Amino acid sequence: MSPLNANVSIRKLEQLPVQIRVLEAQAVAEGFRFLTRLITEWEDGSNRFDRPGECFLGMFCDGQLIAVGGLSCDLVAGSGVGRLRRVYVERTYRGRQVGKALVHQLLENAAVHFHKVRLSTDTSEAAAFYLRCGFEQVADDTATHVKILKNG
Repeated sequence: MSPLNANVSIRKLEQLPVQIRVLEAQAVAEGFRFLTRLITEWEDGSNRFDRPGECFLGMFCDGQLIAVGGLSCDLVAGSGVGRLRRVYVERTYRGRQVGKALVHQLLENAAVHFHKVRLSTDTSEAAAFYLRCGFEQVADDTATHVKILKNG
């Protein structure tokens, strides 16, 4: 596929856009429920990515939501550790550097607040993607990948 055009933006989401339901339906059709959990947690207030250092980003192309991803405090790992969560790219935009650009922006945000970022994934495609983004695979019950941002 061709690279993205110039009408692409990444911005912090203070509210979930209505278009999140389109991505959710696509994710559910692929067997992923994490966007459904995102919407539920956002609506009930249990996780809105609003603690210090946290953010939830949306990537838009010509006004259409094409990808989302969040950065939260990793409550399991403790202070100074962030966690990538709820990263999803619309099917037709995969393989076009969308996910990589979104993860890069999340990591830039993380570097201000965290010395390390962890994540968990359960698909080989996502595992390979995160390796390409500079993460290392780890043998840990609470994470599959980690990226050291600075000495902590």
